[in-house]
Amino acid sequence: MGFVSTLLSLIGFGFGVSVGMLIGYFFYIYPQPRGVKEPKTKQLRDMDTKSFNEFLPEIPLWIKNPDYERIDWLNKILHDMWPYLDKAICNTIRSTTKPIFDQYIGKYGIESVEFETLTLGTLPLIFQGIKVYEIQDKELVIEPVIRWAGNANIVVDLKLFHFKFSAQLIDLQLSLVPRLTLKPLVPTFPCFASINISLMEKPKVDFGFKLLNGDLMAIPGLHHFVLDMVAKQIAIMYHWPQVLELPILEASSGATKRPVGILRVKVVRAMDLLKMDLIGKSDPYVKLKLSGERLPSKRTSIKMCNLNPEWNENFKFVVKDPQTQVLELHVFDWEKVKMHDKLGIQVVPLRLLSPHETTSFTLDLLKSLNLNDAHNRKNRGKLVVELTFDPFKEDKWSMERHSSIQTGEDGDECASTGGMLLVTIESAQDVEGKKHNNPYVEVVLKGEKKKTKVIKKSRDPRWDEEFQFTLDKAPTEDKIHIEVVNKRSGRLFRTKESLGYVDIILSDVVDNGRINETYHLINSKNGTIHVEIKWITT
Repeated sequence: MGFVSTLLSLIGFGFGVSVGMLIGYFFYIYPQPRGVKEPKTKQLRDMDTKSFNEFLPEIPLWIKNPDYERIDWLNKILHDMWPYLDKAICNTIRSTTKPIFDQYIGKYGIESVEFETLTLGTLPLIFQGIKVYEIQDKELVIEPVIRWAGNANIVVDLKLFHFKFSAQLIDLQLSLVPRLTLKPLVPTFPCFASINISLMEKPKVDFGFKLLNGDLMAIPGLHHFVLDMVAKQIAIMYHWPQVLELPILEASSGATKRPVGILRVKVVRAMDLLKMDLIGKSDPYVKLKLSGERLPSKRTSIKMCNLNPEWNENFKFVVKDPQTQVLELHVFDWEKVKMHDKLGIQVVPLRLLSPHETTSFTLDLLKSLNLNDAHNRKNRGKLVVELTFDPFKEDKWSMERHSSIQTGEDGDECASTGGMLLVTIESAQDVEGKKHNNPYVEVVLKGEKKKTKVIKKSRDPRWDEEFQFTLDKAPTEDKIHIEVVNKRSGRLFRTKESLGYVDIILSDVVDNGRINETYHLINSKNGTIHVEIKWITT
């Protein structure tokens, strides 16, 4: 009987599924039209209010806003050029990310990181309109509205402890309103030296992400959370006044920006800060950052349980463009466990400063830099800072001989009050490790260490990287340590190997303003390194 019951159950199940599929076909599929009907069109004035409001976001800006111009001709050019732009952009992405991937090889058991597939797909981005501002002094500012719903396919392979993992990014969609500043305008093709990019509003991002062939975005709640976090991080990094600078012309053209001075900042005190903790007072500190720079932010000490803290702490920044750069000041409430609360933000444009004059600012802290934000009406306290911009002497950039030693009224020589040491690591020759050869350079001055990128599998690497050291006085009695280091791959421990070093006495640099020499590396058989060092004063 048990066998007969089981058999009848299977027959009943099969019969029920068949009948259900047949009924579904006749009720839902069969009545559907066989052909494709012509879409119904309706003029905007004939739409009802609800339909019009739903359609309004899809209307191009050149229709809604007379400041934006229609550029269908550019979209046509992009459509025809997209297959070639796809390859060019992907090749640039590969070359740019390769040094970043190489930094992790040999760490945490990572054996290799590389692109298996990298394509932006067949659908080009679309410009929905463009706004062009009046040409200012040696710069051009434009704001395009970009929409992209592409079929990009990006697959990254990671080999970890002999196991291979794949991550895939698909169906990338973007909505951006960037501000592009072409500057400075120069008489050398393409007639501008760099492009500065800032986002004028929070971007909209959507994409699919697969790990080990599983769609992570299908997890309930994760899709919205990830997209929101990505959009927030992009806004934090590139929303105005943050600036991403893309150099166009090489340094040899003389058009790229170079340091022009030092900004000295004294964070004095804050007054009437918000109380963020339920028990006790806030624990404030200040983060400082100069726009247009990718260097880490600097920060003051933490003043525990104090709504009127005094710091009187000094900081220095290297300035490249005092007409456009701004000093960003973020005040936070320190928390031991959770994320630090933001007490307020404010910015100071450097164009407000006069050279060599100390200016005091009492700043009203804001919730955000959006002037239309209603939260900015709330009193968040004040921050007092003192700023001094000391420009470098212009003739220090020339190749003429200059001395940074100044003569006092009594005839005695006294060292310069301060300046900047520019160290350019150009190239090396005949450097060789015991096994692998992935050289990079470490530059150490007064305990401050800087590193170049890693050049894979090369005995004659070329870096062409410049490092800056801001000093309070001329380094007449100091040495700079420059060492070529081999980054071993495939090892978890002892991943560095010295390929030779040189210690350079900086008194000659101070006396002459510049040296450009090739040095034989100590502890290297035939290795040499080409270095240029400049000393410029304020």
